[in-house]
Amino acid sequence: MVIFLIVFPFFCALVLALKKKSGLVRRILQFTFCGIIVVADLYFIVTSLISGGKAQYFPETHMVDRLMLVGEWLLLILICYYSFRYKKYYCAVLSVIQTGLITWLELSGKAEIVGYHIWIDRFTLIMALIVGVIGCLICVYSIGYMKDYNSHHSEYKDRRSFFFSMLFAFLGAMFGLIFSNNLIWMYFFWEITSVCSFLLIGYNGSEEAVNNSFKALWMNLLGGLGFAVAIAYSVLELNIVCLQDLVQVGTQVEIAIIPVILLAFAGLTKSAQMPFSGWLLGAMVAPTPTSALLHSATMVKAGVYLLIRLAPALAGNLAGLMVTTIGGFTFLAASMLAISQSDGKKVLAYSTISNLGLIAACAGVGAYEAVWAGIFLIMFHAVSKSLLFLNTGAVENSLGSRNVEDMHGLIVKLPGLAFIMIIGIAGMFLAPFGMLISKWAALKAFIDTNSVLLVIFLIYGSATTLFYWTKWLSSLVAVHHYSDRLKNITKKSEWVALITLSVMTVTLCLTFPFVSSNLIEPFLQDMFHQEVTAVISNGNIFIMGMMLCAILVLPLAVRFLTFGKKHKIVMSYMGGANTGDDRSFTDSFGNEKKMYLTNWYMEEWFGEKKMLKPSLILSTAGLVVLMILAIGGAL
Repeated sequence: MVIFLIVFPFFCALVLALKKKSGLVRRILQFTFCGIIVVADLYFIVTSLISGGKAQYFPETHMVDRLMLVGEWLLLILICYYSFRYKKYYCAVLSVIQTGLITWLELSGKAEIVGYHIWIDRFTLIMALIVGVIGCLICVYSIGYMKDYNSHHSEYKDRRSFFFSMLFAFLGAMFGLIFSNNLIWMYFFWEITSVCSFLLIGYNGSEEAVNNSFKALWMNLLGGLGFAVAIAYSVLELNIVCLQDLVQVGTQVEIAIIPVILLAFAGLTKSAQMPFSGWLLGAMVAPTPTSALLHSATMVKAGVYLLIRLAPALAGNLAGLMVTTIGGFTFLAASMLAISQSDGKKVLAYSTISNLGLIAACAGVGAYEAVWAGIFLIMFHAVSKSLLFLNTGAVENSLGSRNVEDMHGLIVKLPGLAFIMIIGIAGMFLAPFGMLISKWAALKAFIDTNSVLLVIFLIYGSATTLFYWTKWLSSLVAVHHYSDRLKNITKKSEWVALITLSVMTVTLCLTFPFVSSNLIEPFLQDMFHQEVTAVISNGNIFIMGMMLCAILVLPLAVRFLTFGKKHKIVMSYMGGANTGDDRSFTDSFGNEKKMYLTNWYMEEWFGEKKMLKPSLILSTAGLVVLMILAIGGAL
């Protein structure tokens, strides 16, 4: 089943790449492929849990190793082709260095160390659920979305077969990455995700898309170079090629901090932490399914997935200090930058970078309470943020804009999409939804480990997070008297994904105690080799249950109290003489002016021109200094 989940999406990608013509047959194929992957994924998860939730496979895979080496050279050729075509030679140089290093390790026989190539535990199962279910829902959504996208952007070549093919190839790479215990295998799938991201960001072929795609490529290749050097050092100095062995040795042997910090560096680049956040922001030029799948639900999660795996080896050392400092700073800085944004996808991009920073900080602490919070943040963020990205794309297709200011009165204009967006936003910051539960646990872990700086980052970052989500949420329900119902052109395939993700957001909130006790806590016991007590107490769970009841009961109570009551519209005061329609007023000079509502973005304090460059400089300096201190201290 592991082999099937890795190989079958690549087969689907090949079939869809060959199926150039759009139509019923291609739609049926995509629905069928997604259905097969979801069923196989759920079957694998259930059977794995029944058998104990732990397994190891493939100690001897010489032939597969050679096939992967061929695959790495094919990726190198592809990267060099595009690098020379667009004169971005630095990408080719980075790819040649790391591929050459891995090739030497493989052909010299130095990497042929005994160890299981595939590792299954409960954290693997959680990630498989995210990749398989959420990934396939995004692929289903893209069927209808890309039809509207290409009709609205007729200036771009219709390459939907290529787009769908890359989505499925990416799913196969993510399955391979999360199942891999052999670092060389993980590196191979790591590079496939980078190349798929590069190709999808540059989908429309515009100058902006091409430049942004190469920004994503070189930043991820830089992380890949760190990954390759970490493998080489681990093999040559520690005689280790498996991730689990490296983590175990990393808690005992001082020089093991060198490959650990290099792998952590790769994780920070992949998860778009400052100063590498630019690639994810630039990726917003791509069609919305790209943003949802690669840059919210799965690809960026590969970085924090690796950091969570490394957590025990990050506890109490300079490598962990680097991860917590960069992660915590990114959480605060990105959430502050999000305040000044009115483009919905850019708000989501900064929010994604911010939340990934908090997950990275949790991993860097290395305590089981923090890792518990980090895993839940991965789960809740994947579901809620995917929902918001997809919903923003659907709103853009119907409204003609993704600007938050144009979403005033969306509850009247597009009520169905507005309700779903409200669920997604509530899932990101309101009690008792999951992100707030996870931040609660993270705060407790930071206090318990005396991480004063992280407490400051979390408190102020959460406050700014509250600000920009409240602005957006208020825009949706701020009804203008002239708000008119718009035609909703959202396709059935899009509704399937949106409604399913909405249900998952609420369900995950209700079932998190079960998920914690049956998946996360047993995993943490194995990871830290100690008894794990409940992070969230029963009293706190009771309080959250009361909050959930209030969310459900209050709207019903208001409706009951106002049922049958007559109401009249009261004209708004608009700083002048109201003309009687709540749309315009006469000012003191006798001129008629239109009324409008707008949020406050505070660009003079939190704008990109004010904050982005200093944030990148500070994070770069901190990253370089801490890496030098950590590696120099180990040597």
